[in-house]
Amino acid sequence: MEPVIPDEKAIKPPHKIWILELWDMCKMAVIAIAIMLLLNIFVFNLSLVKGQSMEPTLENSERLFVDKLVYHFASPKSGDVVVLKDPSTGPDRKTFLVKRVIAKPGDTVEVREHELFVNGQPKSEPYTDVIIEDSDFKPLTLGKDEYFVMGDNRHAGRSKDSRYFGSVKKSQIVGRAEFVFWPISKIRSL
Repeated sequence: MEPVIPDEKAIKPPHKIWILELWDMCKMAVIAIAIMLLLNIFVFNLSLVKGQSMEPTLENSERLFVDKLVYHFASPKSGDVVVLKDPSTGPDRKTFLVKRVIAKPGDTVEVREHELFVNGQPKSEPYTDVIIEDSDFKPLTLGKDEYFVMGDNRHAGRSKDSRYFGSVKKSQIVGRAEFVFWPISKIRSL
């Protein structure tokens, strides 16, 4: 006959069992929160669209899934929708913008007669149907790790972008917006 080994929980008073289970749940919650925070810092971010600067592509109050790893392995491409640190605010402020990459390092950008040109050629922009209402600007050639970003809404004064603060460094780009996940009725990839 084998000896009977009593269950640990059976020999502990009921109030201690409850405390042990609560302690286990608290440890699991702390671990889950720590993992989510690490993923949010290094892998992805969930961002809220504020304002009208990316209309018609993105609307106010839509929520985005942002891939923060992609640009550690590749460079932003023309047409990518990116989240970047607002260069017009001080380094202490954590303000972010959602913009589209229009030109990459080595490209020359200009606006002539309300039309966008990249490397001397009119830029095909199927994501917007609005002409650039702001005044023209002379050709600007981007340096190493510099990107020219614009909002899709080209109405005068609607988008704080590279026309306002100049080119942005790759280090200022937080990640690429991959898809809209909220509201559910508007889920779509970008």
